[in-house]
Amino acid sequence: MKLELRGITKRFGALVANDHIDLTVEPGEIHCLLGENGAGKSTLMNVLYGLYQAEEGEILLDDEVQHFSGPGDAMKAGIGMVHQHFMLIPVFTVAENVMLGHEQTKFGGRLDLPAARQRVREISAQFGFDLDPDALVEDLPVGVQQRVEIIKALSRDAKVLVFDEPTAVLTPQETDELMIIMKQLAAQGTAIVFITHKLREVREVATRITVVRLGKVVGEADPRASNAELASLMVGRPVELSVHKEAPRAGATALSVEGLTVIDPGGTVVVDNISFQVAAGEVLAIAGVQGNGQTEVTEALLGLQPKVTGSIELDGKQILGRSVRQVLDAGVGFVPEDRNVDGLVAEFTIAENLMLDRSSGVPFVKAANLQLKFRDEFAEQKVHEFDVRAQGITTHVGRLSGGNQQKVVLARELSRDLRLFVAAQPTRGLDVGSIEFVHEQIIAARDAGVPVIVVSTELDEIVSLGDRIAVMYRGGIVGIVPATTSRDILGLMMAGELPPEAELIEPQGVSA
Repeated sequence: MKLELRGITKRFGALVANDHIDLTVEPGEIHCLLGENGAGKSTLMNVLYGLYQAEEGEILLDDEVQHFSGPGDAMKAGIGMVHQHFMLIPVFTVAENVMLGHEQTKFGGRLDLPAARQRVREISAQFGFDLDPDALVEDLPVGVQQRVEIIKALSRDAKVLVFDEPTAVLTPQETDELMIIMKQLAAQGTAIVFITHKLREVREVATRITVVRLGKVVGEADPRASNAELASLMVGRPVELSVHKEAPRAGATALSVEGLTVIDPGGTVVVDNISFQVAAGEVLAIAGVQGNGQTEVTEALLGLQPKVTGSIELDGKQILGRSVRQVLDAGVGFVPEDRNVDGLVAEFTIAENLMLDRSSGVPFVKAANLQLKFRDEFAEQKVHEFDVRAQGITTHVGRLSGGNQQKVVLARELSRDLRLFVAAQPTRGLDVGSIEFVHEQIIAARDAGVPVIVVSTELDEIVSLGDRIAVMYRGGIVGIVPATTSRDILGLMMAGELPPEAELIEPQGVSA
């Protein structure tokens, strides 16, 4: 089935998310929609899927104009979508999830589960998925759960399949397997739209590439184009993708974590007796698929987790058990994973957010009086330095794009007198140009002698920034390895396996 979008325009108030976008996807084609977060890619696909209604433009399938009032209409027309965040019910079986929304019934209105099981088996056999229809989704690895999403779409006879940032929660090996599946689908005539901002994946599978920037199509690219050429199209200027850094001049151990255990409010052990050290002037990068304890480790370091045991020493002083205020006052800079919950106050201005946690002393406060002139000068400087796109420092942070909100957090935290810098997903939501700048700032902090911890789900970022890499799986550290470790080995470690060829660093490498 041929898909064609003509002049699609979608507005949210004054924001034009999609500006007269044209896109054609032929049967058997993997058409990559490439662009940074906020470029308008997902909005366009939500229009296609009936979740949004466009103000202008039309959708055609095999040259016939379509009118979708919701996802049900899109699915009936042969459009399927594999979302970044899976739309599955964990306590249901594979077959039960697949039949949701288009349940088959037998006499008396009873669900026809045998038919759903058979459909799962047929599609699994067709693509070599090897899926048990009666397996509970919550018991399946993330990569296999994604296959359930694909089967859901195919079971409804999808002829156009949209993959929206599908590799965000996958290991490298699972990502490679997904690329193979996409090629199989295309070979059987499925028209595929692949939304991503990861250049390596684009060059691996794309038949054609359309680049979107700020809601507009800015051009098409050859799949054989270099990463630098693709990045330049995405950002609109030449971008340096490599992180340039000299060998670390690591000093004495600055942060020492021993036997760290974190228990969540439900009583589950989410970080299980881990130990590691970070020296002054080095970056320890923590890798792992999202949800394996990385978030809780960073929160424990900041005093944000209530049930923590073990030891956390910074510059020889115990900080476990201190309040968040005391930890920050000890010189810890923190970029939280969720900036909206832990990093910013949406109703405050940019200037006010930039002085958060600094309202108790000089230079922002003198004799109990807020120094507005200093605050505003500081804010103007940081807005310029970090290229925060806003009308001015009095703009409420809640009105900024996600990327610009992240820049405000980074500007505030990197301007502290740092003794430790902890960054969880520091470039989430940023464009390639901003990522380049953030990486430079992190390496500058490391070169200034600051111990740095970076947590990221982007393996390229982990390898680029880390001097050593700790890989977490189910709350434990599988091992700590050099930054030169291959992606294949790191991917196996992210799945909980420790290959014999992995070069563990002792004594820091601790398998939990």
